[in-house]
Amino acid sequence: MQYRPFGKLEEKVSALGFGCMRLPCLGEKNESADIDEKLATKMIRSGIDRGINYLDTAYVYHQGVGEAFVGKALMDGYRQKVLLATKLPIWSVQEPADMSKLLEEELVNLQTDCIDFYLVHCLQKHTWPAMRDVGVCEWGERMKKEGKIKHFGFSFHSEYETFEEILDYHDWDFCQIQYNYANETVQAGTKGLKYAASKGIPVAIMEPLLGGGLVNLPPAAQKLLDDAGKNAVDVALNWLWDKPEIAVVLSGMSAEQHLEDNLKYAEKSGIGSLTDADHQLVKGLQEAFEAASQIPCTKCGYCMPCPQSINIPQAFEQYNDAHLFTGNSAPTLYTMSDVLATACVECGMCEDKCPQSIKIIDELKKVHTELTALAAAR
Repeated sequence: MQYRPFGKLEEKVSALGFGCMRLPCLGEKNESADIDEKLATKMIRSGIDRGINYLDTAYVYHQGVGEAFVGKALMDGYRQKVLLATKLPIWSVQEPADMSKLLEEELVNLQTDCIDFYLVHCLQKHTWPAMRDVGVCEWGERMKKEGKIKHFGFSFHSEYETFEEILDYHDWDFCQIQYNYANETVQAGTKGLKYAASKGIPVAIMEPLLGGGLVNLPPAAQKLLDDAGKNAVDVALNWLWDKPEIAVVLSGMSAEQHLEDNLKYAEKSGIGSLTDADHQLVKGLQEAFEAASQIPCTKCGYCMPCPQSINIPQAFEQYNDAHLFTGNSAPTLYTMSDVLATACVECGMCEDKCPQSIKIIDELKKVHTELTALAAAR
């Protein structure tokens, strides 16, 4: 395993971090609350034994049971081997006392006295003012002094201007952004990555594969990879590890093969390791992916649950698949969904929560119209 400096902090962090938002699950429906604890524990501990020292979870992951599972997986001495990150669920904060109450609950869930990396979860343009005004930064510093938090930061899903405003407001220990080769100009983007680095603030990377979107590429992009003799995951991860501003790349691994592959890629990672040919390949992939993608959904699930029981991430995935891959079954699968997109009553709750600022109501209408038409034509 390669280890990288964590910005201005003294920590040394494994190049690959274990993201715990997409752990393996049981059952035919693969419900996220039904974690395959035996397999997931095996994977986490195997990853730690082989050098991963950074684990990232959150209060809401796996429908609220993720933290408690991670706490169990880190028993038998594994907690002492890792730097543990989790997040304050800002949508549950109405007053200052709520933050302490939630942190205490998370400490119990994770069976620990101190959280190494604690993030204000999913700051956006419309959520930052409320959290700023409730005193989240001052509270975080108090928790550090009390020894309940070691490092205090935030995760971010909004436009660059808000990112810069947040970075400048407080002396943050670190931050976490969505970033990959298809998102250089999305959200904080490359500009935000470099700005954070200029202030000595270490950056953790989430969605390095865009929720799997950079693995299942459109035909034109896949041909570029095939012609170059390259693997999609290897290219995407090493494009990130090539950058000195990045401290750790978090990968959500739901199968043992994902772990094996990512560990292999991480072993040969390094700053400045990409060749000119590698950079040209990524440029071609960026152009092909941008041309083919329709809805920028990462399947994070923050829009869920829908009051009308629409599976929004699934509908968007089926829509994108129908456009990215010719002749697939996505339109038919959509028509077989338990609840179709036409059930939307336009309440807007999902749009308020979407990190990608997707106009979900409008997109759902488009999803239904186009997928039902494609299904009928087959």
